Amino acid sequence: MTVDILTPDRKLFSGEASYVGLPGSDGSLGIMANHAALVTTLQAGQVIVRTQGGDQTFDVKGGSVEVLNNVVTVLAE
Repeated sequence: MTVDILTPDRKLFSGEASYVGLPGSDGSLGIMANHAALVTTLQAGQVIVRTQGGDQTFDVKGGSVEVLNNVVTVLAE
């Protein structure tokens, strides 16, 4: 699946991943390929992106995420 992590200032990540872990406002979320469509808000925490090269983590203060057709778009603060 394609993952984009964007902040107001820059793009933190853009590429393919097999898993994305998110600090959802109502609890942790795990997103894998073919996940159902989803829009939710994020709380402060870490976004984990699992790629072929290993895991990458990004600290966020909040934001939102959209999952649609194997594209995960994180709008982070």
